[in-house]
Amino acid sequence: MHQEGAVRNGMGSNAANVSFASLASFKDKAGMKGQRSTLQRWRFACGNMSYRVKLLTGCVVVLLALYCTSRAASIIGWDDQYPEVRSGSPSRHRYTVLINTWKRYELLKKTVAHYSSCSNVDAVNVIWSEPQPPTKELHSKLTEVTERNQVEVRFNINKVDELNNRFKPIAGIRTDAVFSVDDDLVIPCPTMDLAFSVWLSAPRSMVGFVPRMHWPKQSDAQKHGREEYTYGGWWSVWWTGTYSMILTKASFLHKDYLDLYTNTMPSSILNFVKHERNCEDIAMSFLVANVTNASPLWVKGEVHEIGSTGISSLSGHTQHRTDCMNYFVEIFGHMPLVSTRVKATDASEIWFW
Repeated sequence: MHQEGAVRNGMGSNAANVSFASLASFKDKAGMKGQRSTLQRWRFACGNMSYRVKLLTGCVVVLLALYCTSRAASIIGWDDQYPEVRSGSPSRHRYTVLINTWKRYELLKKTVAHYSSCSNVDAVNVIWSEPQPPTKELHSKLTEVTERNQVEVRFNINKVDELNNRFKPIAGIRTDAVFSVDDDLVIPCPTMDLAFSVWLSAPRSMVGFVPRMHWPKQSDAQKHGREEYTYGGWWSVWWTGTYSMILTKASFLHKDYLDLYTNTMPSSILNFVKHERNCEDIAMSFLVANVTNASPLWVKGEVHEIGSTGISSLSGHTQHRTDCMNYFVEIFGHMPLVSTRVKATDASEIWFW
C-alpha cells in the first residue's frame, strides 16, 4: 500500500509539471489539445500502474494465505496422526460416552439418561466390572430411556474388577472421540458441546473439566540427579492457575488411546494400578503427554457431583497420588507432563474480554 501511494504521488507530481510547462509554452488551441493528450496519457499510465500494484499486492496476499494454511497443520504436528479426525467422516461430529460404574444403579440411571439426551452423543457405553452381570431390569430401564433419545446403550462386561477396565478398547465404537466419565458426575449438555468443540481443535489432547498439577520438590533424591514430584490437587490449581493433567473422571480423548493404554503401557504400571486401585487417570495423563509432548486442555464449565464422596476424600489420598507419580516417572524414565495456564471458556458468558 505504501508503494501504491508512492506511485500515485510521484506520477501526479510529474503530470502537474507537464501541465504548467505546456501552459507557458503553447498558447494556441492545437498546443492545448496536444497537452491535454499528454496529460491523458500520463493519467492513463498512472491508473495502469496503480492497477498493476493492486493486482500484484492481491496475488502476494493470496499466496501467503495459501502457504500459511498449508503449513499450519505441519507446524502443529497433526499431519501424520489421526487423519480420520479431519476427514469429514460422520464420526467427526459425534462422540461416545464411557461411564465407569460400580454398584450405584440409581446414579447410573441418572447419568445414562442425561448423557443420552445430549445431541452430539452417538452411544453410551457402561463399563461394568461387577462379579454379577447387570440385571434384566436394569438393562431394560437404561434401554428404555436411551431409545427414547435415539441413542444406543451397551454394557462392556469385565470378568475381573480393576480400574484398568475403563480404558480397554471397545469394538464397534463409531466415533473418534470418547468421553470418559464417572457415574456420579453430570455435566450440562451445552458445556459438553463446548468441550467437544475444543477437542475437535486438538484431537490428540486430553480435554476436560478436572485439572490437576505435578509440582517439582526439593529432596535428597534430586541432589542425586533424580527428580521427585508432589501431586497438586484442586486447591493448588485454583491458587496458581497452573495444571498439567486432566482427570479421566470427566475428559475427552481419542479412542486410539484406549488401545495404547491397554497394549503399550508398561505392564508394571498396569499391575500397579490394578493392585493399588488408584491412579489410572494419572497413568493415562502420562501416556498422552508422552505421545504429544504437550499439555492437556482445561474447559471451564459446570460439573455436578450427584453421588457420595469418593477415594479423594480418604486420608492419605494426596500422598498416595504423589507416590503414584514418582513411580510412573521412574518407569517412564522422565516426567512427560507439561504444565500450562490455558483455559477454554464460553466467551458469551464473559462480561469483560
